[in-house]
Amino acid sequence: MSGELPLHINIKEPRWDQSTFTGRAKHFFTVTDPRNLLLSSKTLEEARRVVEDYRMGKVSPGLTEDQLWQAKYIYDSAFHPDTGEKMILIGRMSAQVPMNMTITGCMLTFYRTTPAVLFWQWVNQSFNAIVNYTNRSGDAPITVNQLGTAYISATTGAVVTALGLKSLTKHLPPIIGRYVPFAAVAAANCINIPLMRQRELKFGIPILDENGNRLGESKKAAQQAIMQVVVSRIGMAAPAMAIPPVIMHALEKRAFLKRYPWMNAPLQVGLVGLCLVFATPLCCALFPQKSSMKVSRLEPELQAQIREKNSSVEVIYFNKGL
Repeated sequence: MSGELPLHINIKEPRWDQSTFTGRAKHFFTVTDPRNLLLSSKTLEEARRVVEDYRMGKVSPGLTEDQLWQAKYIYDSAFHPDTGEKMILIGRMSAQVPMNMTITGCMLTFYRTTPAVLFWQWVNQSFNAIVNYTNRSGDAPITVNQLGTAYISATTGAVVTALGLKSLTKHLPPIIGRYVPFAAVAAANCINIPLMRQRELKFGIPILDENGNRLGESKKAAQQAIMQVVVSRIGMAAPAMAIPPVIMHALEKRAFLKRYPWMNAPLQVGLVGLCLVFATPLCCALFPQKSSMKVSRLEPELQAQIREKNSSVEVIYFNKGL
């Protein structure tokens, strides 16, 4: 060993206990930190070197445990956990708050006209498609046709939902109309995520034993992973799209916004951003990133295959994606 830091630190797992909500929340507050977007390529590559060297038993002289964990979280913020590839900048979880606060703020501000609804739902689904692809589970590639189908279906679903609800709320109080974007986003998440990850539903995702040994691919695990991500994403959007409309509805009746109407959009974006700073990591923490499932719930043929190899395995693990 070339340094003083011991090699028994398990950096394959997060620093905090992932069996508790508090531990997962601490982990995701670090993962979703928008400041990670400002890191240079040199910093990212240095973090990758430190992490990969440590995994191979090499420790840089003078490296401390805190520095190792910092490198680990920098590495995790930019590189896919299954493929090891550098992720698209706006698809990273650290981009969630700045991107979503802008898009959601604009959806909530410009919801009154049909062209505005169409445009911002299209922007939102384009961003969601990138995020869902970037944070998919597993290491199998997805084809251009699959990407195109998922993108078009999700965008169409969101727009149809938004326009349909908009027409239904014409004769209802204005505050109701403000919630149309959230209903459209929730519906689109139920379409976009499964479609963007349809390959996982068709062929399964990698499942592992407690020691990290690959046992095969499971469609049942993929179904659980995608369901959990859908719930997390809808929960993530709920506070940012439910709380600001109430506040803005009250503020628009006051003299300040009547006198300075141009402040409407910046205020809306700021309120959304404040909600997302907390909602994003807390909703990511609803379910463990390394999800688990009993062998008895897997496909029958996969159960037989696992028991043939190792009859003592009762629980399998998999990366649910984000």
